[in-house]
Formats: sequence, structure tokens, C-alpha cells
Amino acid sequence: FNWAFARYHAGEMRLRSEDTDRERSTKAAEDAVLEGLHWLGIDWDGDVVRQSGRAELYEAAVERMIAEGAAYRCTCSKESLETRKQETIARGDKWTYDGRCRDAAHGPDCGEHTVRIRLAESGLLGFDDLVFGPSGQDASEIGDRIIRRSDGGPLYHLAVVVDDIEMGISHVIRGADHLNNTSLQIAIYRALGADPPDYAHLPLLVGAGGKKLSKRRDPVSIQHFRDEGYLPEALISWLARLGWSHGDQEIFTREEIVSLFQLEDVHKSNAQADVAKLTATNQHWIKALPLDQIWPELEPHLEAVAGHPVSPSTELDRLLELLRERSETLRRMAEQTRFFLCDEITRDEKASAKHLKPAVRAPLADLTRRLEGVFAWDLASIEAAFQETLAAHEGLKLGKLAQPVRVAVTGSAASPPIYDTLAILGAKRTVARLKDALENLPASD
Repeated sequence: FNWAFARYHAGEMRLRSEDTDRERSTKAAEDAVLEGLHWLGIDWDGDVVRQSGRAELYEAAVERMIAEGAAYRCTCSKESLETRKQETIARGDKWTYDGRCRDAAHGPDCGEHTVRIRLAESGLLGFDDLVFGPSGQDASEIGDRIIRRSDGGPLYHLAVVVDDIEMGISHVIRGADHLNNTSLQIAIYRALGADPPDYAHLPLLVGAGGKKLSKRRDPVSIQHFRDEGYLPEALISWLARLGWSHGDQEIFTREEIVSLFQLEDVHKSNAQADVAKLTATNQHWIKALPLDQIWPELEPHLEAVAGHPVSPSTELDRLLELLRERSETLRRMAEQTRFFLCDEITRDEKASAKHLKPAVRAPLADLTRRLEGVFAWDLASIEAAFQETLAAHEGLKLGKLAQPVRVAVTGSAASPPIYDTLAILGAKRTVARLKDALENLPASD
């Protein structure tokens, strides 16, 4: 949404890595985010800004706030704060910092301390959210919150405000779980003599039953969807529809998202991340995009099936054109090429038990003999061999012959049309697999 909004208004999309949590903020984690954005086609302007390299900016902002009376040093220990908090809750009151150090005028040499913002005792810190409308909290509900830890590190609320001011951010578009953070951040803007940006809070993504998405329970990483065979065109179209709509349109190109996106069309209610809709969208793009555009994403899946590098060929392209008409994911599409990419196949036990029975021995052997004698291996010749076999075996229907052949040569009861399947597989491998199936037919039911 940030990207679409920035591009629609010919503005700048800035990217910031809020990496002050040293344990969780690894280079691998950041690289995964950046790679995912690149893959989706979401670009940004300028360099990535990293909070870990901006400590001096944050420290200067804190010292300025202290000097101007907008913040103060607090020497209250964690143990003392917890005791007072529990006493307040026991009285049935809501805990906010009780201001014990507010007027103590502690200097920089006061020992271990945090720094707190000095808020008014009351008064609405309000704002007009571009999605949710008039919003905000009273200062009395927030209290004098910590903006710098005892180890000197900045708290999130201070860091993002300092960054937004320094980066010239005009619009902050983020999840609705940040709505209650905004009033405090507005107070920090004012304490630093800056005007707050415009805020737009977005509906949250939820899973089945309206439950909050869980990294442990739900697929939430871009890499997961890529590994499963979803196209970037599908994922970005699906993501755009989570909490935003434009009439009844369900599928969007990147260009359409940019040209149509308006914050006024963003919904307030949480958006269910329905993977079934993503799969349907993915199926659309698999069919709609040119095969050469799909190939870079499909190639790793084909190589995983083949166990070796795979290059385009006339026969493979022909097979892929047939498969993509009904493939939901690239991974599934690649799986269905196994009979072509691999010299050895494993026949599905259930399919074999159902279709490769002793009763098909005679017609299957007859068809194999006729196919072995085909001179020009093409659709017409293959169909002729089938029709001749059907005519030679009274009462035999095409389906009763095609399914045993399909299982024999592909290992599965599902494949593209049988004549196309054999034409693509080639005469040598078709006949060899039919003979193998005949040799392994059970003697009796």
C-alpha cells in the first residue's frame, strides 16, 4: 500500500530497517525482506536507512528534549516501578507512570537512569486518520513514557519519529495495531518542534476464523509462497485486495494497482488472508502470462523434479502449454512433467491397481504393437493406432484403453490428453514403458 500510494502520487517510497534489536535483526533476515520486495516488483527510492547506524541522531534528540523541558531523567528501578504498578492495579486503577522523577531535575550524573517524555497531565493528542477518521488518546491515558533505555538505546517511538523528521516523511501508512502508538508519537513530534505526518492505519491481516496470523501456524513469508510455486504477479495482486477494493475487480496488474489505489477505498475491518483466493489468482496468471515470462520462476521447480538442469525444448514447451491450463501452482505444474523429465518413473499403486488389470493385457499389447510400427510419430498416427485397437476389440471404449496407457507411461491417472502425452513423450519411451507395464501386469485379478 505504501508503494502504490507513493507511485500514484509520484512521490518517494523510502525503506527503513528498524534494526535496533540486535538479536532479531540479522543480515539474513534483512536480506530476505529485501529479496522478497525485489521479487514482488516493489521498488524504493534512495538507500535503505538503518536505525542501527543513527544512534547520534537519537541521542541529540533526547538531549534537546531534556534541555527544553520536554523530557527528564528517571532513576526509578524496575523493581520499584513493578511494585507501584501492582499496588495501583490492586486499587482497581489503570497504571501509568506516577511522575515520581518528573520534577526531580536529575542531571546526567544521577546514576543509572532512563529518559521519559514529559506529557501534559491531560488533553487529547488527536489526529485525523486517513482510514479510520478522528482518532487519538488523552495524555492522561499514556503517561510519561520512556523514550531512552538505561543502556542509552532509543525506544521505538522516539527512533521512528526522529527518522521520519530527518527523512522528510509526509505519510505514514501502517497496520491498525499502531493506532494507539500514534498519540505518543505525535507528542514527540511536537516536543521536537516538527509537524506530524499524515497517518493512515490499515486493516490487519487475519487467518481462518478471524484469528491473528501466526508465524508458527500460518504461511506468512514471501519465500514460502515462492517455494510453493506462486508467481509474484499473483501474490502482489492478492495482497492488494486484502483490505482494499476497486469495484468488483479481483485481479490487478502492478500498473493497475498504482493507477487505481486510493486510501479512501481501504476498508476498516480486518482482511482475511484467504489462500484459496491466492491460488485462484495464481492459476489465472499461470494461464495468462507468456511461457517465457513464467520460465525463470518455473525452472527451479522443474530442476527439483528432474534432479538436473533443465533447458527449454519444443516438446517440454508443448507439455507446459498443456499443463498450465489447469495448474494451480508452478510446483504442481512441474510435478506433472515428471514422466517427461525423468527416464525412470514410479507408477502410483492405487492407479495401477485400478487400471492395469489382467483384462487389459490383450488390447494393451495390441496397441503397443501398433505404436511400435508407427513411422511418423505424430498425433494423427497415434490416434489411428488407438482407433485400430478399439476396432479390433469389440465393445472396448477409448477411456478403458486410454487410462491404462496413461498409468503405464506417466505413472499417474492424470495427464494431458492421451494422444498429446504420447506424442510429447516420444515413440521410444512410450513403447518401452508400455512393454514394462505389460511385463508387470498381474497374472489374475
